[in-house]
Amino acid sequence: MLYLFQKGFHYNQDGPGNRLIYHLQGCNMRCPWCSNPEGLSFTGGDGYTVDALVDEVKRSRPMFFDGGGVTLTGGEVTGQADGALALLSRVHGMGVSTCIETNGTSPRLPAFFPHLDLLIMDVKHYDTEKHRAVTGVSNEMTIKNLALALEAGVKTLLRIPLIGTFNASEADAHGFAALFSAIKEKGDFSVELLSYHEYGRTKYEKLGLPYTMGKDAFVSREAFEKFATVLRDAGIKLITT
Repeated sequence: MLYLFQKGFHYNQDGPGNRLIYHLQGCNMRCPWCSNPEGLSFTGGDGYTVDALVDEVKRSRPMFFDGGGVTLTGGEVTGQADGALALLSRVHGMGVSTCIETNGTSPRLPAFFPHLDLLIMDVKHYDTEKHRAVTGVSNEMTIKNLALALEAGVKTLLRIPLIGTFNASEADAHGFAALFSAIKEKGDFSVELLSYHEYGRTKYEKLGLPYTMGKDAFVSREAFEKFATVLRDAGIKLITT
């Protein structure tokens, strides 16, 4: 059984092409900028059997154009690891393109690698204590899993959500560059920078939750470009989607 708080198609957003996106309920992090607060709790959501979702994927195959397929996201996918692995193994075995979006903190993440065509992983901060202070979770397992994914040859896209009060300074850019430069020899990966937005603000209000992000969380275009330049100068491959 998998519990979802949302599902539907998106084009070229959560992986290549037109994709059927399953948002799994529950997350172990508490990032204050999260745009899907309804998916944070491990209780709630609509329950689906793996068989039911596999049948939906089969019916949806004509919609997987331009390299599309199925993406599991969250919440945090690995919070429902057993069901997610069961679904991905069957879908991947059908020849459908598979992808997950994850924060990389689960020691079970390597079990997903054989069933993936693309791994999208957030790297929210290069500093363990700063990462823990804001998200509630260490980044040590994320960095370990990233190295394991690259060594396993998994196609990997890393995403940095740039938050003005957290990780978007020029000094932070050099911190990320040092982290990524240290693992480049393990395998190929790309990095996508995502500027802070407050699309989730109204969701917090509807849920009766406080939204604590201020205007200083926004990242100027100039700061964004300086950050990108530091990474490019370090030989890190950046992409935009």
